[in-house]
Amino acid sequence: VQLVESGGGLVQAGGSLRLSCVASGRTLSSYAMGWFRQDPGKEREFVAAISWSGGNTYYADSVKGRFTISRDNAKNTVYLQMNSLKPEDTAVYYCAWYTDYARREVGSWGQGTQVIVSS
Repeated sequence: VQLVESGGGLVQAGGSLRLSCVASGRTLSSYAMGWFRQDPGKEREFVAAISWSGGNTYYADSVKGRFTISRDNAKNTVYLQMNSLKPEDTAVYYCAWYTDYARREVGSWGQGTQVIVSS
């Protein structure tokens, strides 16, 4: 499975970005998917996840109310709408698919897309 993220960039604090992650090589409509982020020198952290149907979503406390995860199974794509961005949201954002969400087991990662939020 190959995951390709896009949509990152430079934005001012308070602005918005929409990240996309397109999967190829396998249909992921039966799997939960998620977004993570990593700042240099820090561990990769969970941002958001969505169930296979899109009916259930989960967020880190730090982004709750500002970020929205969604998916389009017909396009094998997952999105992350990021609003009210803060400088502390600056990181490389990665998408992933879960082979077993209950165990938090990730099948593979994308290459990441850089998000920079200026103050």
